[in-house]
Amino acid sequence: MPHSTSTHTSRFPDADGYFGDFGGNHWPAHLAPALRELTTAYEELRSEPEFLHELDTVRRGLQGRPTPVHHLENLSSQVGGAQILVKREDLNHTGAHKINHCVGFALLARKTGKRKLIAETGAGQHGVALASAAARFGLDCEVHIGAADFEKVNANVGLMRLLGARVVPVAAGQSTLKEASDSALDAYSEQHDHALYAIGSAIGPHPFPMIVRDFQSVVGQEARAQVLSLTGGTLPDHVVACVAGGSNALGLYAGFLDDPEVALHAVEPLGRGADPGQHAATLTFGRPGTLHGASSVVLQEAGGRPAAVLSIASGLAYPGIGPEMAMLGRSGRVSVGTASDDEAVATFLRVARSEGIIPALESSHALAYAIRLAASRPPTERVLVNLSGRGDKDAGFVLAREELS
Repeated sequence: MPHSTSTHTSRFPDADGYFGDFGGNHWPAHLAPALRELTTAYEELRSEPEFLHELDTVRRGLQGRPTPVHHLENLSSQVGGAQILVKREDLNHTGAHKINHCVGFALLARKTGKRKLIAETGAGQHGVALASAAARFGLDCEVHIGAADFEKVNANVGLMRLLGARVVPVAAGQSTLKEASDSALDAYSEQHDHALYAIGSAIGPHPFPMIVRDFQSVVGQEARAQVLSLTGGTLPDHVVACVAGGSNALGLYAGFLDDPEVALHAVEPLGRGADPGQHAATLTFGRPGTLHGASSVVLQEAGGRPAAVLSIASGLAYPGIGPEMAMLGRSGRVSVGTASDDEAVATFLRVARSEGIIPALESSHALAYAIRLAASRPPTERVLVNLSGRGDKDAGFVLAREELS
């Protein structure tokens, strides 16, 4: 199923695409007809048996779903507190959760007569996943990536090209995810008659945050059933995910939003510290604003311009957050914490050497926080973490950094 039947997801967004005070459609007016067309098509297809059957078939065959929930026994023993479980989204084809919504967008494009997918990417995981989905469905693919990330995750750039995508480096501003998103939007504005914008996270104008959330909800739906089976009917006490736009977090939260006894935690990148320009912790330091077509919470400079951001994890270096995550953070349903660059790297190495799993630097932020949380909780509790991606792309960078330190 691309969407959950939970009380929360049936309430949000409203008819205008708002999650409480956040959301809506603030893109250029000439794109409004394309967005209305997409909203109507998605509302019709999301419950159509043929669409759901084809989506499920691709998820099982191309992606390798379902992904397992795995107990990190060695790490839990080292920590000596709550038990740490991980949802292994790193085991998806192309190595991350991103393919969950990429195959959905590819299927939507084909069903609506679009010939091309356009998107942005930071760490490259979304770009690789989209290129794979486009190849599977016979679509053209154009991926925009900041020039700084182009060099940092060059292996993923090669995979995108191998899968047939056109990769567009963006040399503007900080040359990272925000600039890649700007460039992809410009490209979509010019090509929306024959292309679909397959946005990389639960951000942007309505209906994109809803569509991404719905396609990612398979993570939480699976995880809920798997944890209940593993524990003999007990839900996790804590659910943890790293957050930038919010796609992997909302995907995991989807299985537990209606369970008030389950504490939900969002982990933001603290980078090198709390000073402006040294982090990308939007919910922690941001204020209401508009970015990439939606009202949300944004890290801003004086005058309202998006602020410079920094994170060792390319996929987290974004000055905004999706509108649904903004609502959940501001309402208190999700508690917000941070992890620094140094903590993420240390956790990357610790998990690799104690569990034989190489997590993405993005996921390492969530794991770092989960370790701290577990250490403060009794062994009877369980902490479920979304291991949202694998760290192959980061291994060379981390090893070089360690050798230089």
